[in-house]
Amino acid sequence: MKNTFLTLMIAAGTISPVAVAAQYKEPEKKDKQEVFYPQVSFDSLQAKKMLARGSATIKGIAFTKAKDKNWGIKMGKRILANQIRVVLLPVTPYFNAWYQLRKEKENTRKRRYVYLSNEAYRYRLEAITNSSGEFTFPEMKPGTYFLQGFLPYTQNGYYHEYTGAAYNGYGRTDYYDLKQYSVNHEDRIEAFVEVKANGEVVNVKLH
Repeated sequence: MKNTFLTLMIAAGTISPVAVAAQYKEPEKKDKQEVFYPQVSFDSLQAKKMLARGSATIKGIAFTKAKDKNWGIKMGKRILANQIRVVLLPVTPYFNAWYQLRKEKENTRKRRYVYLSNEAYRYRLEAITNSSGEFTFPEMKPGTYFLQGFLPYTQNGYYHEYTGAAYNGYGRTDYYDLKQYSVNHEDRIEAFVEVKANGEVVNVKLH
C-alpha cells in the first residue's frame, strides 16, 4: 500500500524522481579532436632576422566571394574585409613543415587540426584592414611571407515555403510564401608573398 501511494505521488509530481540518487552515472560522450604540430625544430633567430626592419612595403586588399550553393565555387562580387586582422608569418623551414602537415592532416569536419607552436606564432606581424579591405605592412625585408586572415560575412537569400493546398473545380492549387534566410560564414583567406628587393612595393590580393 505504501509503495502504491509513493508511486502515485511521483506520478502526480509531488515527489521528483530525480531526488533518488543513483549509484552509477554514465558520463557524457565528448567529441574527440586530434591536434598535430610540426616535428621540426623552430629557429627563433632566423624568424627574428626575417622580421627585422627593411625598406620594402607590402600593400594588399583582402576580400572573399560567396560560394554558389549549386556549384560550390566562389563567384559574384567581392566581399571586402572590413576591420579584420591580417597576420604575417615568415616562411621558415618550420613554417613549410607546418603548411605541408596541414595539407596532409587537417580536416575540420573530423575535428583534426594542425597548429603552429606558441613560440613560432609569437614571431609574426599584424595589420588591420580598413573598410575597403586594404592593409599595409611597411619596413619589410626581402623574403617570403605568408598572410592569413579570417573574414566573416552573412549570405542572404530567399526560398519558397509551402503553406498548404486548396481544391477547386480545376483541381489542386499549392500555396507558398516567399521567405528570407541568412547564413553566417567565416572564410579563411591566405596568400604567399615574396619581397625581392629593398625599397620595392609589393601588391597582393588576399582571398
